[in-house]
Amino acid sequence: MKFVTRFAPSPTGHLHLGHAFSAMTAWRAAREEGGRFLLRIEDIDRTRCKPELETAILEDLDWLGITHDGDVRRQSDHFPEYAAALDRLRADGLVYRCFKTRREIMEEIERAPHHPGEGPEGVIYAGPDEEMDPIEEAARLDAGDPYAWRLSLNACRKRLGADWGGLSFTEEGEGPNGETGTIPIRPDLLGDVILARKDVGTSYHMAVVHDDALQGVTHVIRGQDLYHATHLHRLLIHLLGLPVPVWRHHGLIAGPDGKRFAKRDKSATLKAMRERGMTRKDVLTQLGFRD
Repeated sequence: MKFVTRFAPSPTGHLHLGHAFSAMTAWRAAREEGGRFLLRIEDIDRTRCKPELETAILEDLDWLGITHDGDVRRQSDHFPEYAAALDRLRADGLVYRCFKTRREIMEEIERAPHHPGEGPEGVIYAGPDEEMDPIEEAARLDAGDPYAWRLSLNACRKRLGADWGGLSFTEEGEGPNGETGTIPIRPDLLGDVILARKDVGTSYHMAVVHDDALQGVTHVIRGQDLYHATHLHRLLIHLLGLPVPVWRHHGLIAGPDGKRFAKRDKSATLKAMRERGMTRKDVLTQLGFRD
C-alpha cells in the first residue's frame, strides 16, 4: 500500500508556525516513505475563507520548500458530494434536524442535572429526549427556521448493535494524554455533532472523512488538537463504508507564553517572519527540523 498523506489548511488567515510544523511533518513523512503528499484547501466556510488567503498559503508552502503531488482539491467545489454522503446517513435514519440554538441548548443543559457537560470540543449535546413531532418539524421548515443536521449517536448504537463497542482506530503518533496503539472509539466524548446546516451543506467532520477516503489518504498526520475528533471520524468511516486510514497525531507548537499558536497571533505568521528578514532555515531550526 502506497503511503499517502495530506495537509489541509483553511484560508481564513495566514499560516503560522503551528501550521508550518504540521505541514513539514506530513511532507517529510511522505518523502521518507516514498509516498505522496497532497494539498487540500478546506474552504467550506464561504464567509471567512478568502481567495487572497489561499494564495498566501500557496506562497508560504513554496517558501518552505514544500511541494505537493497532483492537483489542489478545494472543498467548496464539491458540496454535492458531501450532500450525497449526508443523504446516505439520512436514508439510514442516523441524522436528524435540530432547530435548537446554542443558547437553547445551554439552557437545556442547565436544567438537566445529569447532563454529560463539557467535552474536549466544548459542550456535549446528547440529543433530544424525544424525536420532534413530524407536524411541528414541517411547520418549522415551512416557516424557514434555520436548522442543523446532527448525527444521532443513539441511532448509531441501535444500528451497529454489538459492533458499536468493537470499533477502534490505530494511532501511530500520540494523543494529548499519551494515547497510542489501538484506541477504542468514544464518540460520546463529542455527542450529537453537527454534520451540516441548512445554509452550509457540510461540516468539517463530514468533508474531511469523505475527502480522505476519496483521495486515498492512508495516513492522517495532524495536530493533537484534532485527536478527539478521530473518535467521531472513525464512526463516520464505518457508517459510510469507507477505507480506514492510520492516524498519526503530533504535539502542538507553543509560543513563549506556553499557549499554542493561533491565526490571531500575527507576529507568528510566516508572512510576518519573512518581512522581519527570517529565512527558511531560521524557521526550520525554530521548529526543530534540519534543512
